[in-house]
Amino acid sequence: MKKLIELSNIEAKSHFLKGSSYFNNDFPSYISFEPILVNVTDVLDGGAFGPFQSTKPDDFSKVNYNFLSNKDGKFAWRPLELIHPAIYVSLVNTICDPDNWKKIQKRFSKFEDGIVECCSAPVMSLDSQSDTAKQITSWWKRIEQKSIEYSLRFSHILHTDVTDCYGSLYTHSISWAIHDKKESKEKRADKSLLGNKIDSHIRASRCGQTNGISQGSVLMDFIAEVVLGYVDERINLNLPTDKKYNFHILRYRDDYRIFANSDELVEKILKVISSELREVGMRLGVSKTFLNRNVVEGSIKPDKLACIELLDLGETNANTIQKQLLRLHSFGQRFPNSGALRRLVSEFHSNINTMTKRPDDLEVQVAIATDIGFVSPGTFPAIAAILSHLISLASTKEKLELWEKVRKKMARVPYNGYLEIWLQRVVQTKEIGLKFDSVEPICKIVNGETSDLWENGWITSHDLKNALEVSKIIVGSVSDTEEVVQPEEIELFKQNAWVY
Repeated sequence: MKKLIELSNIEAKSHFLKGSSYFNNDFPSYISFEPILVNVTDVLDGGAFGPFQSTKPDDFSKVNYNFLSNKDGKFAWRPLELIHPAIYVSLVNTICDPDNWKKIQKRFSKFEDGIVECCSAPVMSLDSQSDTAKQITSWWKRIEQKSIEYSLRFSHILHTDVTDCYGSLYTHSISWAIHDKKESKEKRADKSLLGNKIDSHIRASRCGQTNGISQGSVLMDFIAEVVLGYVDERINLNLPTDKKYNFHILRYRDDYRIFANSDELVEKILKVISSELREVGMRLGVSKTFLNRNVVEGSIKPDKLACIELLDLGETNANTIQKQLLRLHSFGQRFPNSGALRRLVSEFHSNINTMTKRPDDLEVQVAIATDIGFVSPGTFPAIAAILSHLISLASTKEKLELWEKVRKKMARVPYNGYLEIWLQRVVQTKEIGLKFDSVEPICKIVNGETSDLWENGWITSHDLKNALEVSKIIVGSVSDTEEVVQPEEIELFKQNAWVY
């Protein structure tokens, strides 16, 4: 396992330009953005997008493509953003310039060895395991296990995290993080300054806004870590240094764990963290801040403890598929959209493949599984896989009836383009053959319709516009896709679920 920041600039560039880095969630196997990234990379030829523009992209709306993932089946959602590929590749070229990459590496080295220990530095796989799997292994070893170890030294643990971290990040703070605040302010008009270049790329893709970066790519995860590393440095400078103050802080992305031996000290540290985060536009979430005076108990999330108890019950306590689904449904009602629920449905999907005959209660099983996805839409890639296996056991006529019922129910979930992409995957195969009509542009493109993802009105180059042709994202046919969703199609979902 190797940290991303330890790679050469050439290796880092190759990593950022992978399709799985451009969007780090699962799409069905027939959708891939890698062909567009390759073509745009060829056109830009290592340079920036500037020579290919007629006017500033900042002046246009919808330069990036936004789609939504519903969080609660109602009106809470997580915005996902596909950065305009020309701006994305240009930003990768800028960051991975040999001199620029060395500057960033140097800054990261200064963020280390403080009282705030970062456990979320992006890592790379050096063997057959995926990069995501390695990241998860790192999380497990450095956060959860270390937290429990700290129970030998500390009596208190406080959890807190940032509300809407990516959406609130002040983009000018990227330059502060790479250089320093004083130099950045003095050179705010210097277009050659690396921090200003990164800042201008991000604002170019988001209507010139200085608040927020896009969510959904490894590159933006990396930039967020640059800013959060700078915040770590600032926190270190403002915490008490007297040896009588015994404490430690673990950070995984925007999640903080404070370890100490008194309420007073924990509150003092929390105040410093909150103050430094506000400087870069972020604020802590009150609803997700809680103190526990037993570090072992507080180190494991409540939903994970409940998940462990559920897994330990075993099949002997729920010896039918319906009972197992009802247990999952009950868990989902207690912990909707939780990481533990994603792990449980992932486990269930792996185990259900042994079922080869149509059960008498098939429609009941389908109804329960669908409702789990309805209440917790974040589980839908795995729920779609479970449903695809269950419904594959029915007759042709019954398959159509069941999928139509599933589709009608899931259509009641508002603001969920990501769910619709997966629903199209399971109802439009050759064996099912239902036509899936959707206003989601990616679904339209899959159906061969014309639809725009990114605003290209600022581009003059015909070569670049041709490289951005959205039909290239379709690398297969949905009708030729296997009826049953295969495990590798939801690999990222399963690996992320195992964080819990």
